[in-house]
Amino acid sequence: MMKGYVDNEMFEKALDLFEEMSLVKNDVIYTTAFSACAKLGNDRAIKIGNKLLDELPDNCKSSTTTLNSALHMLMKFGNIQNAERVFKLIPKKSVITYGAMMKGIPFVVSLYLFLYLT
Repeated sequence: MMKGYVDNEMFEKALDLFEEMSLVKNDVIYTTAFSACAKLGNDRAIKIGNKLLDELPDNCKSSTTTLNSALHMLMKFGNIQNAERVFKLIPKKSVITYGAMMKGIPFVVSLYLFLYLT
């Protein structure tokens, strides 16, 4: 249901549903919530996204997809310091990982950051 809201650009409803969930959240749910926060980008989304990242369970920290989604969200928020921290957690970086990191900052800075992080 939550993914359906995100796919239909109903990001507020996706976050409402996420906050109402009483079941154990897995990496797919966190990935979807990070995506909704990134696309919404308002104060509520920033607050929820940062809280989710702080509470991210260890079993979700091994999911490259979830961490890529968190990275994308952080870069959309302009939170480069936390994005770098998440970037360093990703053991197998992909084009998506580097793309999320580079997309959020100007090209020259991203090139420097790319060279620095590799």
